[in-house]
Amino acid sequence: MSDTPSSRPVRTRVAPSPTGDPHVGTAYMSLFNLGFTRQQGGQFVLRIEDTDRARFREDSEQQVFDTLRWLGLTWDEGPDIGGPYAPYRQSERLETYQPYVDRLLAEGKAYHCWCSTERLKDMRDEQQRRKLPTGYDRLCHGKTREERAELPGFTETPVVRMLIPDDVELTFTDLIRGQVSAPRPDDQVILKADGFPTYHLAVVVDDHEMGITHVVRGEEWISSTPKHVLLHRWLGLEAPAFAHMPLLRNTDKSKISKRKNPAARLTWFQEQGYLPEALVNFLALLAYPPVQDEEGNDVEVFDFDDFSARFAWSKVNPVGPIFDLKKLEWLNGVYIRKLTVEDLAARLLPHLRSAGVLPDAPSPEQMATLRAVTELIQTRMAMLSEAAALVGPFYVADDAVEVADDARAQLKDDAGEVLEAGTKALEAVGEWKAADLEAALRAALVDGLGLKPKFAFGPLRTAVSGQRISPPLFESMEILGRESTLARLRRLRATL
Repeated sequence: MSDTPSSRPVRTRVAPSPTGDPHVGTAYMSLFNLGFTRQQGGQFVLRIEDTDRARFREDSEQQVFDTLRWLGLTWDEGPDIGGPYAPYRQSERLETYQPYVDRLLAEGKAYHCWCSTERLKDMRDEQQRRKLPTGYDRLCHGKTREERAELPGFTETPVVRMLIPDDVELTFTDLIRGQVSAPRPDDQVILKADGFPTYHLAVVVDDHEMGITHVVRGEEWISSTPKHVLLHRWLGLEAPAFAHMPLLRNTDKSKISKRKNPAARLTWFQEQGYLPEALVNFLALLAYPPVQDEEGNDVEVFDFDDFSARFAWSKVNPVGPIFDLKKLEWLNGVYIRKLTVEDLAARLLPHLRSAGVLPDAPSPEQMATLRAVTELIQTRMAMLSEAAALVGPFYVADDAVEVADDARAQLKDDAGEVLEAGTKALEAVGEWKAADLEAALRAALVDGLGLKPKFAFGPLRTAVSGQRISPPLFESMEILGRESTLARLRRLRATL
């Protein structure tokens, strides 16, 4: 089965609707579109399908631009950068659709429908009550406006519906699934009463007008594909190749949605501190096998270029993948550890600013501290948002360190004695370096008091960071310095 429908240069598109926060599925579809397109040396188009004016949200379009760019899934043509087939917003293309509608009406392949929403609801309720297939009953077909106005449930402004023939072809070829059978479609509305096209007409016209060769979308559109194939045929247009991607699933196998799962929102991954390269890797693995090394071993950590170079539609798994956040956290940790300290510190800044740990314009001294702390915590994070709790204690005044409840609860009865002995040992240290600090404290607490390291250093960790879990203790003390470290130990001792 060929990946290209003809000799035309490959052109793909992603076409989100600006009706809220961008869905993670937009990135998922963009990745597979773009991976194939870049491999083929083609063009990737971003088109905004904003004909649903009731749910339109003004800021949503910019969020689509921002999040896809954050992921590195960039486009060659789109509303923000233009291109030879502009405009790329459907609301700005309304005059494009009308000639196609007029042609379908003139050839008897579409008809006006004046049924009110109340009449359509009653019709569907009755069909469901009688356990009949739901669908329009063609009351308006073949009638003039005047004839229809004499019947109940009439509304002044009509919609336009396709006239689906009884012998419509219900199978088509899918690049992922092979021959696919779909249920017989209803007489679909293709032009709404407000003059806006529905998805089914607009997608066919826009894909044709923009030269799209491959339509890659979610499997929920399989049932609509016969309508689209039929419209292409009626209008004498060359149909694109179709590839219907498996839907992303929750752990209970339900479709992932923004109403039920915050991870369905693409912006959520930024807020939580996932790296874009980790998310791209994860989205690829959801429906595509790992790449293989020269020995034939699976390699799950790979970048976009690896994915694109080896891409083939035949390898896409059609079974709906489970959105396993634990796998994503593991991948994110791998990518965090691959960063340089400088790069990781820079990526931590937005999260530390939003948490109030650092100001918008940190001083050189604050940045130096951040780089030093980043080196300590790089292996201790799965998400960037976790850094605030680890980094925060280095930027608070010594008398403002808050001791967390779980940290205070693990202090034993001898914590005061440990803090006193530790303070005395540190006061005698000459050069304030982590190795010297560790040696002094081990001599005083492990050897001197006979404590196990866990019990010897726990109270000191609590005093220094306020946390039960913190960056490495001796390195943290070195970064804080002599004065702050001793002040924090004395302060906790005074509260016991």
